[in-house]
Amino acid sequence: MAIDWDRRHCARKGHVTYAPDDPRLRVRLHTQTAVGEAWRCLRCGDFVLGEPHGSGPAADAPLVPRGKVLRDLFILRFLAIERAVRGVFIVLVAVAVWRFSNSEDAVRRLFNEYLDTFRPVFRHFHYDLDHSPVVGSIQKAFGYKHSTLLLVAAVLLAYALIELVESVGLWYAKRWAEYLTVVATAAFLPLEIYELTEKVSYVKIATLVLNIIAVLYIALAKRLFGLRGGRRAFDEERHSASLLEVEESAGVQPTLS
Repeated sequence: MAIDWDRRHCARKGHVTYAPDDPRLRVRLHTQTAVGEAWRCLRCGDFVLGEPHGSGPAADAPLVPRGKVLRDLFILRFLAIERAVRGVFIVLVAVAVWRFSNSEDAVRRLFNEYLDTFRPVFRHFHYDLDHSPVVGSIQKAFGYKHSTLLLVAAVLLAYALIELVESVGLWYAKRWAEYLTVVATAAFLPLEIYELTEKVSYVKIATLVLNIIAVLYIALAKRLFGLRGGRRAFDEERHSASLLEVEESAGVQPTLS
């Protein structure tokens, strides 16, 4: 079933009506009913009882997101949430690395104590903790210098900041955020591919596929880097979706809402 993005958005945010000065447009956007006048919503096209939300020249009418634009906004906000969750997680990891760098000896002793406690339990299930890759990686980290761990924490924080900035910009559909997302995501694709050559996992594969789709979708749908006509074609597409322009060449049957 196709999603009616216009009515879906109006149901959540309310209708947007406008009374243009041009009589040709005004008559198509206005109707008189038994219970009062009604104005056509610029987004969903339904007629809404009551006074219009604005009036004036047609050129000054609000550019209301409709159809494909609303669908794109929904996808961008999904990506924004994903970036925000990832950013917060990376911040937590960075804080953990920083705290570990300041109390490495205490953490090592605590880890070894827990390792001694759980070793017999895992041995019962025929799993050797002493040869576990995860345990080996943690023990290897204990050998890192304090300065190295601080550098890792700083890099993680910088990466988290980029993710959070992307998240805010994508949520508000800022064009600079779309460029930043495409560039930053594409820059990490070679690293993600390299990690897959080291060890394959469903999480890594899903992350790689999601990032590739995000890069291609944003670059093509938003016409970045001059693709599909660039910024001019993108703006023209937005304006051509304006219901006031469509009304000049098409009549409608009123539907009260």
